[in-house]
This record gives sequence, structure tokens and C-alpha cells, in this order.
Amino acid sequence: MGQANLYAGIAGYVGRADQKGMVGVFSRMAGADRWEHVVSDAECFTVSIHPTDPSVVFAGTSDGVYRSTDSGRTFKRAAFPGKTQIWSFLVDSGNPDRVFAGASPIAMYRSDDRGESWHALPDPNMPDRAVMPFACRVMRLAQHPSQPGTMYAALEVNGVMKSTDGGESWADVSADLIRLAQLPHLKSKIVSNTYNEGMLDGHAIAISPADPDAVIFAARMGLFRTADGGKSWQDMELGRFSNNTYGRDIKVSPTDPNTLYAALSVAAASKDGQLYRSTDAGETWSRFDKVQVHGTIMSVALHQKDPNKVYLGARYDGEVYGTEDGGATWTPAHLPHGVKDIYSLAVG
Repeated sequence: MGQANLYAGIAGYVGRADQKGMVGVFSRMAGADRWEHVVSDAECFTVSIHPTDPSVVFAGTSDGVYRSTDSGRTFKRAAFPGKTQIWSFLVDSGNPDRVFAGASPIAMYRSDDRGESWHALPDPNMPDRAVMPFACRVMRLAQHPSQPGTMYAALEVNGVMKSTDGGESWADVSADLIRLAQLPHLKSKIVSNTYNEGMLDGHAIAISPADPDAVIFAARMGLFRTADGGKSWQDMELGRFSNNTYGRDIKVSPTDPNTLYAALSVAAASKDGQLYRSTDAGETWSRFDKVQVHGTIMSVALHQKDPNKVYLGARYDGEVYGTEDGGATWTPAHLPHGVKDIYSLAVG
């Protein structure tokens, strides 16, 4: 697949308790043609490359944070308090040694030494809005481009929370999402006790430097945008561009703030998915990938410096596809046979 390191985070066999398989982190070094199983003793929900130091790679697992300092060749468990599921990472834009991690149940952690050791931040105290078979998760974190103390978190299944003091305290900004959930086409109840569930089922969140006061939230019911700090949310009406509107991932290109990528599928458990791209900060979208996946696309990975390198990971069959020429051609880089349930991809 070319000269870039690839990482895949593999979680458990959701909904298939009778099936057991390999979990953890797989890495594929630049120029190599096979994957190495580098973390095998814990499920992995997210894998993230340090944006300014690609030798440092973080893995959020069912047993806290694992960390590599040799570009993913080896990982070891960080000094992390307790056995906690970690679902998201964010490196502070103003301080490369400061890293945030989001957990399940909803909690926030911070490292001030580039991920070597961690401590818990104060409880965000989010309300419980839906009774579900799993604890809510901090799925993604985003930071305001010019106000680094302002951060947002996408919560599964609990909407969005916002901090204006660098993660020390959080406010719930989901009231208007719940208002939207009263619209008939935005009601959805699958595993909880409320039809607000679909609008609260957050998977990703992103902010573009091209429009720094706009926050885009990817949820079960589509993509939604706020321009007033979460007081009001607008449906971006993805259905104008795609027949799939289940939003699983959204990322801003590190090299072009007007370019966004969104992983869209049918549902959490599906046999289809598509990768869409916007080149006008989310106003319009068109399909970007040229492949047919056989599972929900869970993650899109963007190279920090090379905009031509884009990868996607689909859930059920270990499917990984990548382009290294800006989408013109796509090549498979599938995980070893039998490795399934991709939750996260990273490239760098």
C-alpha cells in the first residue's frame, strides 16, 4: 500500500457472543505487505497517531491506554488509572505533550507527558437520557481551532457535550438535538427506551478551521451542524447527496480546511457503506470511494501531510481499502482472514 504506516483497532464481536476472534491493534509498516498483531490482550476501540510526532501512537482499549513510541512496532500499557474503556483521543493543538482521552462510561482523562501517564479529569456529569444495554461512550473529541480551551465531544448514546475550560468542566448541548428528534423522520429507537435515541447516537464530531465556529456532529440520523456553540442544531440534509445517511465518522483534511470526509452507511450493523467528500466545508458532498464494502464503514483515516492518502475500514470482514492518488484508484489492504470488527483506522 505504499510508504505509510497503517494501524487498525479491532474490538469484540458485538452481538455475536458465540464467536471469538483476535482483538487489539494491528499495524502494517510502510512498504510491508502484511499486518502484525501488536496488541493482543485487549479490545481496541480507537487508534490515533500523534499529529506532530508520528512515532507516538495511542490505542484506546478495554484496559485503558496503550502507547507506542516506535511508530507502532511495539505497544505497552501507559500509566493509566484503572481498567477503563477508552474510545477517543485528542492532542491539544497548543501543547503537543497534552493529550485528552474520552471513556466509557462517560469520563475524561488527560496526559501532560505525551501519553506516558494519565489522570482523571472531573466528572462531566452528563444526564442519563436513554436506558441502553451498554454505558455511554465519549466517541470523538474536537477542539476549536483558535480557542483551544473550547472542546466538544460526541457521545454514544447521549448527544454532545462542550467544555470551555480545557476539559475541566462540561456542559450538555443536546437540547436542540432532542427537539429535532421529535420530527417524525428523525425519530429512532433500537436498543433504548426513547425515540430520541437516534439523534443522541453520536459517533463523531469535527470542526474545520475554514469555519471555526461551526461544529459538525455525525449521528445515526445524519450530519448536524451548530454555529452557535450548540444552542441550536441544523440538519445538513445528507439525503440530498447520499442514499446512506447513518453517520459513523467525519474528519477534516489536515492539509485543506475546506475538505471533509464522512463515512456513511445504512446502519450500525449493515453490509454496505460509502465514503463521501466535501470540498466546500460541508455545503455539498459527493461519493469519494470506488469500492464495495460488505460492512458498515466505521472509520476514515487521513494522512497528516499527504492529502492523497485516504483509507477506510469496514466493520465485519476486516476490510481496509486505501487510495494514495487522491481517490483515482483504490487498493485493498485487508486484515488477516478471520480478523473482524474494525473500529478505527489511522495512517501516518
